[in-house]
Amino acid sequence: MIGVFDSGYGGLTILEKIRRHLPEYDYVYLGDNARAPYGTRSFEVIYEYTLQSVRLLFEEGCRLVILACNTASAKALRSIQMHDIDPARQRVLGVIRPTVEAVIGRHEHWQERHIGVLATPGTVSSGSYEIELRKQWEFVHGGRADGLHVTQQACPMLVPLIESGEHLNAGADWFVDKYIRELLERDPETETVILGCTHYPLLRSKIELSLARLGSKAEVVAQGDIVAVSLADYLQRHTEIERDCTRGGTCRFLTTESGEKFAASASIFLPEAVAAEHVEMG
Repeated sequence: MIGVFDSGYGGLTILEKIRRHLPEYDYVYLGDNARAPYGTRSFEVIYEYTLQSVRLLFEEGCRLVILACNTASAKALRSIQMHDIDPARQRVLGVIRPTVEAVIGRHEHWQERHIGVLATPGTVSSGSYEIELRKQWEFVHGGRADGLHVTQQACPMLVPLIESGEHLNAGADWFVDKYIRELLERDPETETVILGCTHYPLLRSKIELSLARLGSKAEVVAQGDIVAVSLADYLQRHTEIERDCTRGGTCRFLTTESGEKFAASASIFLPEAVAAEHVEMG
């Protein structure tokens, strides 16, 4: 089985794309909804909560776990990979690196790039996107650090709007315009905008309209398809992991909240109804 973890519901947007690209595998989705959001918590707490969740998915029979959460990918992934798993039997992957590789790789011959990142305050404060973008830029350009301009914009109100089901209403436009305006004021030359939170694809059309209203032709990049394609490539290159991922086309949903509440909120993110099981952690 393949595990997909998020602190809440946004990872469902990643799961949906992965299942579209790789429908033959069995999946287990775990949302730590009872302890969300992670974005305002310390590194130590995020690391501990993420590690508990990863271990639970391993206990459920997953050989590979995707951290479909930008905050967990930013603040816990590296430590877990280095200290807490046996790479001969277990693998944990995140969503930031494949996103960065895809964005830089799309225009690898450009000598100058202006990239904006919309994300939660926790992801922005970690600096992970800027760090990974610069690493990839230097790799592609032979160690050159100049030419890349990264502007991060924290969007604290977008996740609450989405999870309350208000994201499609006109009130959400004001907050989207506010954050896009602040981003463009800091770098009017922004030509690519990364949606650095797995909730934000639900606001993609509003974000694109806001950019256009403010005179920007920036391309908006969401993570779902990128992560799915990256996972397919990873499984093709790591046959020792792939052969242990069962193929039944099933998907279970686990939550640290009540199963009924999870199912109700999941309907915002998924086109079909789901049933979820409650699990205890901590």
